[in-house]
Amino acid sequence: MRHPKVSDCVEIFDSLWPPALAGSWDSVGLAVGDPDAEVRSILLALDPMDAVIAEAVVLDADLVFNHHPLMLKPVKSVNAATLKGGAVHTLISNDIALFNAHTNADSARGGVSDVLISLMGIKDAQPLADHSTAGGSGTDSLPTGIGRVGDLDQPTPVRDLARRLADHLPRTTTGVRIAGDPAATVTRVAVCGGAGDSLFEEVRASGADVYVTADLRHHPATEALDTANRRESGLSLIDVSHWASETVWLTAAAEALDAEFAARGFSVSLQHSAVNTDPWVERY
Repeated sequence: MRHPKVSDCVEIFDSLWPPALAGSWDSVGLAVGDPDAEVRSILLALDPMDAVIAEAVVLDADLVFNHHPLMLKPVKSVNAATLKGGAVHTLISNDIALFNAHTNADSARGGVSDVLISLMGIKDAQPLADHSTAGGSGTDSLPTGIGRVGDLDQPTPVRDLARRLADHLPRTTTGVRIAGDPAATVTRVAVCGGAGDSLFEEVRASGADVYVTADLRHHPATEALDTANRRESGLSLIDVSHWASETVWLTAAAEALDAEFAARGFSVSLQHSAVNTDPWVERY
């Protein structure tokens, strides 16, 4: 079996997580690298932080596959003394390519939110905000979009659902938090891996009893609770770590990549980053 080129890897990445599914504001795809370079080893990680790039250097990886983009906002310089420029210089000087699949991996079937909702035993969940609504395209048989919503096999107290998540997600300093009534019994669950406080209207429209997401801020959370109370809908919230809610997807991504590389006759080593890029390390 032969090793793929960077361009072969990009073709496979794009087939699994089509860039057309990315938000118009997003930055996805190959950020750094020579399309003709050979790839023997790929490091999968959530964030393109300095520690992850240093790990790629030590592991002699040829490509880093990230979820979050290195250059989401435009930069005017890649001066090595700048934050982004320093990362770019380190990658190039060590012949390491950098690719990311972000909101396209959120929207695609088998993506971030599919993995998150499956931790609660829910299969065949539907998009919370389908891609056609967001101005993209999808199919009736296999809709794509941000977030997922589905039904539990049986009504479950919110605290039991939170404990189930705590058992399945990597442990973090911020843990798993509940807003609303922990004893409330819920059946319909909405999720959004990563920061999801922009989707409360979609959550309400979905009829969800509980919403699982990350990075919930004080005002959106309290307003969501009051809105639910006024409508007598009883929405509960479960807040988890941004990193934890998305890093679990990397295992599914690696499995999909393994199968796709093998099907195309390519030999490449896939490694998971050992770096925990959750920024919070202690609480008191």
